[in-house]
Amino acid sequence: MKNKEKMNPFLRIFLFAAILVIVAVVAAIGLFYYFFGIPEPEGLSLASWPQVFTDSFSTWMENVDGTLNIEDIALERLDEYGLWVQVLDESGREVFAHNKPANYPSGYPASELASFSTSAYENGNTVFVGRFEEDGQTWNYLIGFPYAIGKYMLYYNGENVGRLSPVFRALLCFSLGIIFIFVLAYGFWLTHHLAKITNGIADISRRCYSPLPQKGMFHEVYQELNKMDDKIQTSDKTQKDTERTRREWIANITHDLKTPLSPIMGYAELLSDGSVPNGETMQEYGKIILKNANHAQKLINDLKLTYQLESGAIPYHPQEIQFVRFVRETVIDIINDPVFCNRQVEFESDVEEMTAFIDAGLFRRVLANLIVNALVHNPPETKVSVLVNSQHEGKVSLIVRDNGTGMDEEQQLQLFNRYYRGTNTQEKPEGSGLGLAIARQIMLLHGGDISVKSRKDEGSEFVIKLP
Repeated sequence: MKNKEKMNPFLRIFLFAAILVIVAVVAAIGLFYYFFGIPEPEGLSLASWPQVFTDSFSTWMENVDGTLNIEDIALERLDEYGLWVQVLDESGREVFAHNKPANYPSGYPASELASFSTSAYENGNTVFVGRFEEDGQTWNYLIGFPYAIGKYMLYYNGENVGRLSPVFRALLCFSLGIIFIFVLAYGFWLTHHLAKITNGIADISRRCYSPLPQKGMFHEVYQELNKMDDKIQTSDKTQKDTERTRREWIANITHDLKTPLSPIMGYAELLSDGSVPNGETMQEYGKIILKNANHAQKLINDLKLTYQLESGAIPYHPQEIQFVRFVRETVIDIINDPVFCNRQVEFESDVEEMTAFIDAGLFRRVLANLIVNALVHNPPETKVSVLVNSQHEGKVSLIVRDNGTGMDEEQQLQLFNRYYRGTNTQEKPEGSGLGLAIARQIMLLHGGDISVKSRKDEGSEFVIKLP
C-alpha cells in the first residue's frame, strides 16, 4: 500500500469547505427540529402542527338545524393521534366530548376559556382552542394534545428596529467587502503559486529548472516537480553516456570490420593478378582470406543477433537436455581447439547428472563466450574452472571462475552494456564488444540471469542461474 494518498490542494479545500457547509446545514436542521419539532404519529412535525390541526378541525364540523354535527373522520383522526376534543356552546357549556379526560370540567367561564390560548403543558396535555361559526351560531372547542408545547408571543419596538436597519445593512456590506477582499487576496496568492508551477514545468522542458522549496499547501506539487527534474536530468545523462558509448562502439566495430577486409582485399588482388608462384602459396593466401572473412562474418552475426534478441525476433527452441553432459562437452570442444590446447581448463559438478530446459545452441554460445573470454583476456598461465552446482531453490548454478587479472568496479558495472568493450583486449582485439551483452539477453530469454564478481589482480567469477 502506498504511504499516503495524495490529494489535489484545490480538491482538498473544496472538500473541507463542502464538509463544513454540510455539517452546518445538518446541525441547523437538527437543532431546528430539536427545538421546534414534535414526534406526532405520522412522523416528526413542527411544533406548530397542533395549532394548524386545531384550526383545520372545524372543516369536519357542520350546523344541522341548530345542532352541531361532527364527521366520523374527525373522530377517527382524534383516535389515531391520541387526542381528545370538547365542544362548548356560546355560554361555555359542554355540548359534545370525545376521549376527554375526567379531570376536565364540563363548562368554562369566558375568562378561563380565554386563558387556554396561553396555557402551558399540564395534566399531560397542552390545550388549544378553536372556533366554529355557521348560520349565526358559534361553538368553541378545546383539543388536548399529549405534547409539552410552549406558547409564546414575541413583541418588539418597531421604531428601534427600523432605526437599526441601516446598521444591519452597513454590517452586511462590510462583511461582503471583507469576503471580497479575502477572495481577491486568495486569488492573487493562488495565481502566484500557479505561476511558479507553470514556470517550473517550462524550466524543466528547457533544462534550466531550479528546485522549488517543498513547503506550504503546494509542497506535494513542488516535490513532484523536483522529482521529475531529477529523473529527467538522470535520463538525459544516461542518454548522453549511451550515445557517446554507442558512437565509440560504432567507430570500434567499423575499424574492426576494416581489419579483416584489408588482408582479404590485399590477398585477393595478389590472386587476381596471377602473380602467385605456386599452389602451396595460393592455398596459404586462401586460408588467410577465409580466416578474415569468418572474422567479418562473426562481427556481422553478433550485431544481428543482439538486435534480434532485443526485438524478440530470435528463434527460441528450448528442450530438455542432460545439462552436466552438455556443459562437459562444451568445455571439451574448447580445450580441443588448437588455440587453447595448452591452457588450463577444469570442469567439476557436484551431481552426476541433471536435466535443464534450454535452447542448446543459444546456451552454448553463452558458455563458450564466458570460457573463451576468460582465456583470451588473461595471461597464458591463468586457470579457468567451470562448475555445475545442483539445484537450489529451483535454480541450477553454473560458475565460470578464473584467477586472472580481474576487473575494477567500473568495468564490472559496464561489462554487460551493449556498446562496452573491455580495456584488456590486447589478446583478442577483434572482439565486437557484444558478447556479454548477448549472453545476458540469452539468459533473460531463458528466465535466468548472469552476474559477475571480480577483484583486481585476483580473478573473476561469472555465475549463471537457470530455472
